[in-house]
Amino acid sequence: MARPHPFDLAFDPLAEERFPPIHEALTRDSRDPRDRDAFLVTPEVVQLVRDLRPAEGVGEAIDQLVAFIHHSYLFWDAGQPYVAITLEQLDAFLGPAAAPNGTGATTPFYVQLPERRVWGEVLQGEPHEPLDGCFVHQDPEGALRVLGVFGMNRERDGFSVVEASGPRLQNLARPDGSALFAPVMPGGEAAGLRSIAGGEELLELGWRARDAAGVPVG
Repeated sequence: MARPHPFDLAFDPLAEERFPPIHEALTRDSRDPRDRDAFLVTPEVVQLVRDLRPAEGVGEAIDQLVAFIHHSYLFWDAGQPYVAITLEQLDAFLGPAAAPNGTGATTPFYVQLPERRVWGEVLQGEPHEPLDGCFVHQDPEGALRVLGVFGMNRERDGFSVVEASGPRLQNLARPDGSALFAPVMPGGEAAGLRSIAGGEELLELGWRARDAAGVPVG
């Protein structure tokens, strides 16, 4: 059975009905789709958010819903490019960071990680969830937006998303001195697992994926 993709789970076949009118509206009004504020004032986007919001409301989770819609639209508009990091590549990808190569991806994309190998605590105090991958794009000011997709499996209806954004941080380190992306779950090291410990590491993963993607992404 093929591994499901979060975009397909959420927007197939909805994307081909709802995204083209958004594209037309943004083009007509000369709005940069990467600008989230401009994106969110587009009437077609406002209606889509309303239609996807659960009847009982989502409370603070509305930010996650909006972020997922925005990332998904940009992914669709770019032609749905993705980068797959294999299990054999994972240690090098999450090891000591190389200097930025200056040829990173310039279009939105999705990076998919080996299944159930990287984990993170989506909500403090809750069980860790596996990271399927991340949607990645740069905003008009050059900051990276990274939307991690956690907790995907064939038995679960839905998944969790977490967004981090900003410039690439220099000399990023964990307070306890452990390596970035080192496992924090009990037994994680023996099982060969990795961990995302906070938003700064999620953002760093996105910057590494951007470098790994190169130009063009496809």
